[in-house]
Amino acid sequence: MRPRTLDEFVGQEKLVGPEGALRELIERDRVPSLILWGPPGCGKTTLAAILAGRTGARFEPFSAVTEGVPRVRELIAQAAERKRAGGPDTILFVDEIHRFNRAQQDAFLPHVEAGTIVLVGATTENPSFEVVGPLLSRTRVFVLDPLDPPAVEALLTRALSDRERGLGDRELEADPEALRLLAEAADGDARRALNALETAAELAGPGGQIGREEVERGLQRRFARYDKSGEEHYNLISALHKAVRGSDPDGALYWFARMVEGGEDPMYIARRLVRMAIEDIGLADPTALRIAMAARDAYHMLGSPEGELALAEACIYLAVTPKSNRVYEAYGRASKVARETPAEPVPMHIRNAPTGLMKELGYGAGYEYDHDWEGAVAPQEYLPDALRGRRFYEPGDAGAEKRIADRLEAIRSAREDALRKRSLTTSDGEG
Repeated sequence: MRPRTLDEFVGQEKLVGPEGALRELIERDRVPSLILWGPPGCGKTTLAAILAGRTGARFEPFSAVTEGVPRVRELIAQAAERKRAGGPDTILFVDEIHRFNRAQQDAFLPHVEAGTIVLVGATTENPSFEVVGPLLSRTRVFVLDPLDPPAVEALLTRALSDRERGLGDRELEADPEALRLLAEAADGDARRALNALETAAELAGPGGQIGREEVERGLQRRFARYDKSGEEHYNLISALHKAVRGSDPDGALYWFARMVEGGEDPMYIARRLVRMAIEDIGLADPTALRIAMAARDAYHMLGSPEGELALAEACIYLAVTPKSNRVYEAYGRASKVARETPAEPVPMHIRNAPTGLMKELGYGAGYEYDHDWEGAVAPQEYLPDALRGRRFYEPGDAGAEKRIADRLEAIRSAREDALRKRSLTTSDGEG
């Protein structure tokens, strides 16, 4: 059922629709080397084949999974020979191009540069990370989206009626609701949808009816589109983190469930929840970190599926509790000063003096024991002289940080009072 022409192609309107950029290049026969980036079953291989057919080029498919550089050299040598003989251009289609390492990808560079081949690479991974820079700069990247359910449904309907390439000769009837279910469950993957339809057709038998039961059996378990080591992994954890930061418990639960259903390690999610509690909540709610840690420990003890409830509870709590990134920012400021300023010596009065020699050298001299002062606040500095008065942590006004702000104000006032009292005592003594 693979479409043979652009008119048969379903979906990707922004690329191959009437005003699509790729369609225009194909129709003008000005196809450059390019990368087709998109999820499985969205039409990358089909587009490459249509592209070659429309331009009259020799189409050479190649798999980075099953073939290696020697085969690449062989195909390029053949392409060079055809070019010398005045034959058609060669489109070298490299499926799963991200499976090639840096050195293997570099092998294409001189031949793309010289025009010996038109390279069309297909990848499910983000080319920014998986395709070497020099090759990326010599190609155009076209992004393909997952097919939407109506597009998948159109493909399924076509497969049921096509007698030459599809299932038309089986005289099957299909419940529209069942096809709609299949189109939605395919997650934008036409190949998956057609495979499931074929299984459902086998279950229904010639002249049979494809209903919800046959579709569900054909699908078996629905696995959400997810790759634990690829871009989708980072997209989903980013969505979860931002939903928590944005105080949306429903969004947080959905992305959490998507990751779990996709096969993500729940302990990875647990570690990220701990980070969220620190980075985005901090001292606005000190309980958040304890709940995140407890959820991690609960999952470690219970395992799946019971332990996932503890993580879900943490997701909800972190989402609805007050937010503050003041600890995160304070540590960033302190780190920057520690990196970028001279290594100031520790002031003598707050150094430890475990030996007689150190006491003689002035270690610990003038230290005020805070508990001897009212409010346990002594009139002394704890930063080096060069950094005196610097403030790294400034609490916000959300949750517990408002109380912390009040407490800090009281501490600073108490220290100033103590400094005044000591100053007066010293003046009286001198008088």
